[in-house]
Amino acid sequence: MLIRIDKNAEDPLYLQIRDQIIVAIAREEITPGSALPSVRSLATDLGINLHTVNKAYAVLRDEGYVVMRGRAGATIADPAENLASYRSEAASRQMTDTLHNLALAHRARGGQAEEFLAFAKSAAASAFREDD
Repeated sequence: MLIRIDKNAEDPLYLQIRDQIIVAIAREEITPGSALPSVRSLATDLGINLHTVNKAYAVLRDEGYVVMRGRAGATIADPAENLASYRSEAASRQMTDTLHNLALAHRARGGQAEEFLAFAKSAAASAFREDD
């Protein structure tokens, strides 16, 4: 898995790291139990502050994608072990809130509900396609 960051992008660096790790998990480029690079190593490789990488890993941990094992480092969580927390009320609320905010942003740009649903359906089809 190769992580690239764009220091000129609007998204904060820690979210760029988070998003790329989630994509790698979804595409099975990294699998449950796989070790992530150490915070210090990844920060050095990317030329950024180690606290930025630490924040990305903490967000991934809080969202259930990563398990932190102290000095042993961060590993990708097993979805089977994490299923209950993923389906928790808080996780469902977070997903609903995110989708709601996307729908509001679409509406604010003059978009219609049907267009948003078409975009959402297309994005879901792309995300769940096995040949990606």
